[in-house]
Amino acid sequence: MAITQAVANSFKKELLEGTHKFQYTSGDTFKLALYSSTATLNSATTAYTSTGEVPASGQYVAGGGTLVKPNPSTSVASGVAIVTFANLSFTGVTITARGALIYNTSSSNKAVAVLDFASDKTATSGTFTIQFPAFTTSAAILRIGNA
Repeated sequence: MAITQAVANSFKKELLEGTHKFQYTSGDTFKLALYSSTATLNSATTAYTSTGEVPASGQYVAGGGTLVKPNPSTSVASGVAIVTFANLSFTGVTITARGALIYNTSSSNKAVAVLDFASDKTATSGTFTIQFPAFTTSAAILRIGNA
């Protein structure tokens, strides 16, 4: 079992079909679920699954937490389109997570991207925070650009 960082292949196709809407207002609702090292998540992941998800603890519940889209949440510069989310924290938790899945609850829980933390990350009776990278064309969590 393994978690491999990737943009879901199904998401790439669904973008062309207009399935996902990242607008600040009137956009879809995206969530982030946390997974243990027993999970198998990769580019072939097509939707949220509870298999391998960390157990509920404190503020963390099955399905994870809703991602907040700041204003702006999308941009384009130098031929690269980018998306960002505000950092997400779960308080009062005892969790060990190896990775996460961003998925679209407005569209049948379709997978967007798999995040691999590279090692187990733990919070014990504390706060577990997902810190998103800078909202730039070279660092944003989702980037679509020239090959």
